[in-house]
Amino acid sequence: MSYLMNNYTRIPVKFIRGKGVFLYDEKGIEYLDFISGIGVNSLGHSHPRLIEVIKSQSEKLIHVSNLFENPWQEELAEKLVKEFHASAKVFFCNSGTESVEAALKLARKYWKDKGKNKWRFVSFEKSFHGRTYGSLSATGQPNLHTGFEPMVPGFSYAKLNDIDSVYKLIDDETAGIIIEVIQGEGGVNEASKRFLEELQNLVEDKNILLIIDEVQTGIGRTGKFFAYQHFNLTPHIITLAKGLGGGAPIGAVLAVDEVAESFSPGSHGSTFGGNPLACSVASVVVDEVRNILPHVKEVGRYFKEKLISLNKGKVKGKGLMLGLETDTECKEIVLKAVENGLVINCTAGKVLRFLPPLIVEKKHVDMAIDILRKIL
Repeated sequence: MSYLMNNYTRIPVKFIRGKGVFLYDEKGIEYLDFISGIGVNSLGHSHPRLIEVIKSQSEKLIHVSNLFENPWQEELAEKLVKEFHASAKVFFCNSGTESVEAALKLARKYWKDKGKNKWRFVSFEKSFHGRTYGSLSATGQPNLHTGFEPMVPGFSYAKLNDIDSVYKLIDDETAGIIIEVIQGEGGVNEASKRFLEELQNLVEDKNILLIIDEVQTGIGRTGKFFAYQHFNLTPHIITLAKGLGGGAPIGAVLAVDEVAESFSPGSHGSTFGGNPLACSVASVVVDEVRNILPHVKEVGRYFKEKLISLNKGKVKGKGLMLGLETDTECKEIVLKAVENGLVINCTAGKVLRFLPPLIVEKKHVDMAIDILRKIL
């Protein structure tokens, strides 16, 4: 008998330990982890620096209310802003969906503070932005809305890489556009360079905010610290979570100074957001990721080439955020992979998704490719 709500279709494996890029079940069987908690375990499992900071910080202070100054937040915020394209401020929360929720609230309040009735958002078909009502309403996947209607009003969905479809949805009440430069849950779908340049021109021309959801793509996942840095983009707001904490629950919103000013005392908050433990861990993650970005690019290129060599479908993505689009439903492939010691993921029905820890090496890629070749 289980006392858990039946939210998840779980694979019948119980992981009880992890080390580096490997997971171990209760029988001691080893598995190569190529999903890293859906992009969360950016430095793999049991990273020595993360263990050290968790131990040391837990002996000092785990949590303190946001009613008081927090030096660990200040330290982490400074590091994140230094990677951003402009002077900015940071708000900390606990997850990706919370970061998107905060970004949407911030955008609406910014325009209200300027005396303008701009409250609508354009998102994209097949996008995923979270499970709370605002972020779910921004998510362009109708099947995820089923049973939870009505959605929050004010959201419409354009087609990725079709700038005309975006223009058709813009009006005087549009507050912003929210986009993933690579759609993770939607099937590892990449926005084209030309489309993103057109989108940047659109937000400048129409005077609306550009919000980039970096929850899955951020913190080195694509070979740049932020994925938008691959393109000529200057977002007003970005959202972060997943890999930022390396396993510790933390999310963040970065906004350019002018927009950030609209979050005044009492306008938004989070009880646990940015607590000392989570910020201390995330600060170490940021330091480590900065140092391995060339490694992520190199191994990511190698992995992509190896996936292409399988000749089993279209290969998509950047860095260590890759997808293999098969011609059949891929749930059974995921189960076969686990049976052969490889942990991967199926998204959008037919896309095998790979999000290995950023510390993965070419020898691990070769191991994964051998298993994929066997089961495909």
